Amino acid sequence: MKDQDKVVVLDFGSQFTQLIARRVRESRIYSEIVPFDTPIEEIRKLNPKALILSGGPSSVYDDEAPIASQEIIDMDIPILGICYGMQLLGYYFGAKIKAAPKKEYGRAELTIVEDDALFDGFNGESTVWMSHADKIEELPQGFKKLGYTENSDFAAIRHIEKSIYGLQFHPEVAHTEKGSLIIENFVRKVSEIEGDWTTRVFIEDSIKDIKKRVGNEKVLCAVSGGVDSTVMAVLLNRALGENVTCVFIDTGLLRLNEAEKTMKMFSEIEGMNVQLFERKENFYSALAGISDPEAKRKAIGKTFIDVFDDIAAEFDEHKFLAQGTLYPDVIESNPVKGPSETIKSHHNVGGLPEDMKFELIEPFRELFKDEVRIVGREFGLSEEVIGRHPFPGPGLAIRCPGEVTESDLELLRSADDIFISELHKSGYYEKVWQAFAVLLPVRSVGVMGDKRTYSKVISLRSVTSVDGMTADWGRLPLELLSKISDRIINEVEGVNRVLYDISSKPPATIEWE
Repeated sequence: MKDQDKVVVLDFGSQFTQLIARRVRESRIYSEIVPFDTPIEEIRKLNPKALILSGGPSSVYDDEAPIASQEIIDMDIPILGICYGMQLLGYYFGAKIKAAPKKEYGRAELTIVEDDALFDGFNGESTVWMSHADKIEELPQGFKKLGYTENSDFAAIRHIEKSIYGLQFHPEVAHTEKGSLIIENFVRKVSEIEGDWTTRVFIEDSIKDIKKRVGNEKVLCAVSGGVDSTVMAVLLNRALGENVTCVFIDTGLLRLNEAEKTMKMFSEIEGMNVQLFERKENFYSALAGISDPEAKRKAIGKTFIDVFDDIAAEFDEHKFLAQGTLYPDVIESNPVKGPSETIKSHHNVGGLPEDMKFELIEPFRELFKDEVRIVGREFGLSEEVIGRHPFPGPGLAIRCPGEVTESDLELLRSADDIFISELHKSGYYEKVWQAFAVLLPVRSVGVMGDKRTYSKVISLRSVTSVDGMTADWGRLPLELLSKISDRIINEVEGVNRVLYDISSKPPATIEWE
């Protein structure tokens, strides 16, 4: 990658930081995230053509606020500050920043008051996504106003002489109507960067890096049948050939007939060596008596590695373990590249022991689901494989809030299968990002066959999303929901009530645990 094609994103702890980098990559320009406290000398060595300052949960006037070196504004390159990043720019230039009398969260209407390359392609107003508790009360010295919203007088600003911009809203999230265009305008028109980064470049670079790192060593590749691990397995196979052994573990936490379907799917992909291991009892024992969601995730992660240790003994020496971890798994598990707050631990990330004997390979750790799908299409995988909804590593265990029992898993499998099959029949499976059933840890009174029942409750969940970092609830037809509810109540013994989850992310997460 050429140095002059790079955009550096300074991470101040936003849950959306990686989205910024991803939006830049959508413009075929390479982007790299570094912590906010990266020394200015290191930033200069990266030779960026532009800087983007992320949002974050802090206030610039806090005693322990994350403050980057003020020398970044002397680098003579375009800078875009987003939310906290904008307030930091205001701080540098002497603006007055205070806690807003009214927090602004959610959609707002941006009114543009001055033409600028940053808003090329706009027509006066646009819907944007706000998430902030502070505001700039007065323009920083040397700045002018480009736009405002009802609650933010200075929703968009820029320096009069330099290409330094601030946005109070988040252009990186899907809810901002023309957010991708704003970022594209910043990197292409304001910063005048000519980049050519694509997923094909990613594939070529990844294969080269994997060959260099692994050499002639052997790799165990953990696969689940989902999009991420399947595409990763193909990538590793392209790089290392017969030195890759794919291991599919039936954890007992999978969907209905998932093991059989997965093995059939892999048998149709040329060159794949996939072996199935049934280890249900290991996971059921590990989960016994555990109801806390974080504890469940960590128990599953530890068991997964323990099982892998046992399985590895059945093969020749394998030095590496490959996983299909994505960036959303990482950002929600721990602050890898900045001070972002932990939301939940992903089993690939939060449960791995420090003394694990494998060296990890996670080629998709910096990618989003839709980017992995593009990589899969480059490999020629079928849309049936590429279009599968995300399925969490901990499986159905986190769709049974509370303690997990084998009988509850069987009940949930049946309900979930009805939901997904009806979505396929109706054509709505392809219209939503993810859909699944959740077995709630409550019972409700009902009447079935003129008799009182006190049975379990299923909640259905479907969401629309671009990247999984933000999501809206799926607007499924009432007739379809009615049909699904009728089938579940009539066909799944032990269920007498079906709900539909209409919460978005944020404030909720997509999964319940």
